[in-house]
Amino acid sequence: MAKDRSNSSDYTGPVRRLLLGVLVLCLLGIFLVWRIDSPRVERFRAQVTDRFVPGLDWAMAPVTGTINLLKDFQSYQRLAEQNSELRSELRRMQAWKEAALQLEQENARLLDLNNVRLDPRLTYITGVVLADSGSPFRQSVLLNVGARDGIVDGWATMDGIGVVGRISGVGQNTARVILLTDASSRIPAVIQPSGQRVIVSGDNSAAPPIEFLEDSDVVRPGHRVISSGDGGVFPAGLLIGQVAADPSGKLRVRLAADYQRLEFLRVLRHHGTDPVSDTARIIGPQLPPQPQIAQDEVSQ
Repeated sequence: MAKDRSNSSDYTGPVRRLLLGVLVLCLLGIFLVWRIDSPRVERFRAQVTDRFVPGLDWAMAPVTGTINLLKDFQSYQRLAEQNSELRSELRRMQAWKEAALQLEQENARLLDLNNVRLDPRLTYITGVVLADSGSPFRQSVLLNVGARDGIVDGWATMDGIGVVGRISGVGQNTARVILLTDASSRIPAVIQPSGQRVIVSGDNSAAPPIEFLEDSDVVRPGHRVISSGDGGVFPAGLLIGQVAADPSGKLRVRLAADYQRLEFLRVLRHHGTDPVSDTARIIGPQLPPQPQIAQDEVSQ
């Protein structure tokens, strides 16, 4: 048995070497045929190509499919990268959109402040609302203007439309504003067109009640409520709101100021009304001047 194995190995070894040599010679011959630059060889190569290449489509199908799969994978990879870039750009655009909306709201509030028609004798300074007290028993906000800006206790504050409150507490750089809705707020007002003088009294609700109304029959919901200027604290003619009736029938004021979006407040510089002096000359009768001759005769 050992002898048979040796004879078999001795026989297969030369055969392998022979086949390998023939394969190398064939490949070398094919290489030379495809590299020879001759018209006859060119015609031969064309005939071989026309004869065998169309029949090799089945063999090239897996290669073509693999190449297309690689191309599709690269295309999908590029689409995934583009999708990721678009998502990040969309997030940036959403941030810019939010910033643009905030700027638009601030611009609208500032335009409202600039469009308010006030007494030309009144000057004002605009401050930014820093914080809200947030207490159900205390309705106030904090502004970024104070004593350095000349702010004085008692001055009225407005948003773009109506009265918001009054200054109550001034620091060097900040000032506190008591809102009209605060329980300690009392504002003398006039109801138009009836001319009824009332007090708008805060009660920590969104619509403060109307007090000390003499004749309620001439007042209707929708009538305008403005400051009367009594007491010399608030200037006259500032819009407070409109008359409204609650379910119990009590008259209240629907405030014109937007308390949900207090971002900028206008502080009115109001130093009170000038007191009337020298009333005797105004009220008393004015005597006609006597002639100079008559006075001379009396002296003689």
